[in-house]
Amino acid sequence: MFPILFQTIQRDSAISFPMLGDFSINPPSYFTIFGKNIYFYGVLIALGFLLAISYCAHNSRRFGIKQDDFYDFALWLIPFSIIGARLYFVLFQPADYLENPLKIFAVWEGGLAIYGGVIAGIIVAWLVCRHKKIPVAALLDLVVFGLLIGQILGRWGNFMNREAFGTETEIFCRMGLTAPDGTTIYVHPTFLYESLWNLAGLIFLMVWTNKGKRRYDGQCTLIYFFWYGLGRAWIEGLRTDSLYIGASNIRVSQALSIALALISLAVLIIQSRRPHGPEALFVNRSAPAEGGEKEETKQTP
Repeated sequence: MFPILFQTIQRDSAISFPMLGDFSINPPSYFTIFGKNIYFYGVLIALGFLLAISYCAHNSRRFGIKQDDFYDFALWLIPFSIIGARLYFVLFQPADYLENPLKIFAVWEGGLAIYGGVIAGIIVAWLVCRHKKIPVAALLDLVVFGLLIGQILGRWGNFMNREAFGTETEIFCRMGLTAPDGTTIYVHPTFLYESLWNLAGLIFLMVWTNKGKRRYDGQCTLIYFFWYGLGRAWIEGLRTDSLYIGASNIRVSQALSIALALISLAVLIIQSRRPHGPEALFVNRSAPAEGGEKEETKQTP
């Protein structure tokens, strides 16, 4: 198993980027209100949720989804995605919780895995869509935009906590971490890599859908899993805090990312060879109305 390095790095270490010259910053990991510590990581995650939900609600009718139906889904999504992210982390790090099982509930101490949240979100989406008679692929095509927004912002919580960084490197975009004793190490800013990778994916999907390129429900979801899986497989290999399968050298998120990328690419290629008429999109089979007025939502490939 790849060793967990840099255990001397503290949350008050100064951060620098040599490519920016003498620039250095020492952001606090939390602030205090009425004697309670509020961590920026949690604030950024919450802000990411709010922005993601706002964006998806605003664009829901472009996918044939009523805003009320989307809000119903979001109310279930938020708590269960957090539970899923926590359970995923605990299942692959059980030794930390066997002696004190109550620590499983201490999410404020860290330990959330994005893939666990995604898996839980898909299950919630399937259940909600089954109840409301909505194609789950249409809802997921909308949700992946919000997921990317949340991931882009959430990774900066890792920046504030001085965590989720990579191995030591001399690459031009390296990040310096200087402990209070003056010791400095230079590492891969993997939080930044992933944030920028997701931003590129979000911009592509926005431009691509605005040009009417989406031909069938589930296409955006497949593109997301291919793009994110490809980037995460590379980035996870640089990190020093990966979860592993048992005592093996196999990184859980890296293996899952590779599998998702390959499967998604295969399905995208298969679907590209099949004809998809306008009726393949749920939005063209429904015209959600808000306030008694119908809004034109038809898309033509």
